[in-house]
Amino acid sequence: MSDPHHPGGPPAALDGIWLGLDLGTQSARCVAVDGTGQVLATAARPLTSRRHGNRHEQDPEEWWRALAAACREALAGIDTRRIRGLALDGTSGTILLADSRGTPLTPGLMYDDGRAAEQAAAVNAAGAEIWQELGYRSMQPSWALPKLVALLANAPALRTGTRLLHQVDLFTWRLAGHQVPSDASHALKTGYHLLEERWPQEVMDELGVPEGLLPDVVRPGSVLGTVCADAAAATGIPEGTTVVAGMTDGCAAQIGAGALAPGAWNSVLGTTLVLKGTSPHLVRDPAGVVYCHRGPGGTWLPGGASSSGAGVLSRHFHGADLDALTAQAAALDPDAVGYPLVSTGGERFPFRAPDAEPFVLGEVPTRAAEFHAWLLGVACLERLCFDYLDHLGAPIDGPLTLTGGGARNAYWCQLRADVLGRPVRLPRQAEGALGMAVLAATSSGAGLEEAAAAMVRIDREIAPRPARTARYAPVHLRFLDELTRRGWLGQDVADHARRRAAQ
Repeated sequence: MSDPHHPGGPPAALDGIWLGLDLGTQSARCVAVDGTGQVLATAARPLTSRRHGNRHEQDPEEWWRALAAACREALAGIDTRRIRGLALDGTSGTILLADSRGTPLTPGLMYDDGRAAEQAAAVNAAGAEIWQELGYRSMQPSWALPKLVALLANAPALRTGTRLLHQVDLFTWRLAGHQVPSDASHALKTGYHLLEERWPQEVMDELGVPEGLLPDVVRPGSVLGTVCADAAAATGIPEGTTVVAGMTDGCAAQIGAGALAPGAWNSVLGTTLVLKGTSPHLVRDPAGVVYCHRGPGGTWLPGGASSSGAGVLSRHFHGADLDALTAQAAALDPDAVGYPLVSTGGERFPFRAPDAEPFVLGEVPTRAAEFHAWLLGVACLERLCFDYLDHLGAPIDGPLTLTGGGARNAYWCQLRADVLGRPVRLPRQAEGALGMAVLAATSSGAGLEEAAAAMVRIDREIAPRPARTARYAPVHLRFLDELTRRGWLGQDVADHARRRAAQ
């Protein structure tokens, strides 16, 4: 059957099978995709975490065992002779120390491990000028560099040849049979200078980070090497398969959604809301709320992660029939709106407010009315995210894709399109592993946008209804007024949002 989004088939360069490997928080995943975006096989294995207070660790050896097992299962039923390349994503800011042979010396300190608050202050003092230049202003305790400084402070004398590895670096080392460079996407939170494309050694020296500890770094999409015989035996991936430098999980999901043209955005609605877009220039944020990855081909990938999102439904409607509640809420269609904060640690995007807490404006006399208030609140917050991005000078007028668990709710997608006043696209299948298969395919010589155009399939587009957009505009303004009144949203951002609403 022909696909309307791929009328002529893929470019000849994309012929073959491309693997996307994904190391998430809860699972390790392998996806095999052909040059038209057809998923030929997929498999996953669970991962386990150890949490204690603000600490979150995983066993790096489990990453290898789980992902190798997922690869073996996924590839068991396909023609592996057609596999041409692979790329791998991992969680942003997850690190470990390893010896000169790539054997882990520490647990994996996960992306949300918060043990390094004291070290973060030192990191931000030492690197203030560079962090400002790179647009994110400061590092959070969960970022990789503060955690690295904490590891070094609490470790015995380093062995000769000790290496810092990002989560994916362990796997690429074992795939190639020797250490290969890290990618600039995973290196961002370790302080890699994305503009000058080097480690800021003057900062590292002040923090006591030895020069030989840090890996070489290349841009995402660079060829790192090929799969060695030992790795082929462990994973089922053919020896000689090209290994391509990947990106963090958020960037991988963005590629998987095809949001790669200038001004294009992918909005991932899961427990929290995450926006990732594409810009021809670095977007700097004086407040440090938005930061940029460096994308393949000279592009920049600005983004922000909210502390609000669909997790508010799990909190207030645990065990409820959400489909039935959606139908009841849609029939009521009330104007009450809630601020859908999930985190107990305040908000981080589109504004930073450590003391923020959820609230509801308007009457919610029934469960369905309250449910609708949270749906509408997420849509208003999403609109404010775009108001903020526009305020920073980020291009936002390209196509918008919706992914994540929240995108499975058809009414919510239409509501979000109406509140935003812009069409939204729903990819047929968007996930980080698919994005990495697309990135792997660029090793054929195809550009990233060309590969995504061939391999990312859009299921449908939802148009906003102008009458509904006009109706929700006052709700959005009321939402802005309350955030401003509480002192969480800056007046300049609120004024900019109001000007955009008036347009």
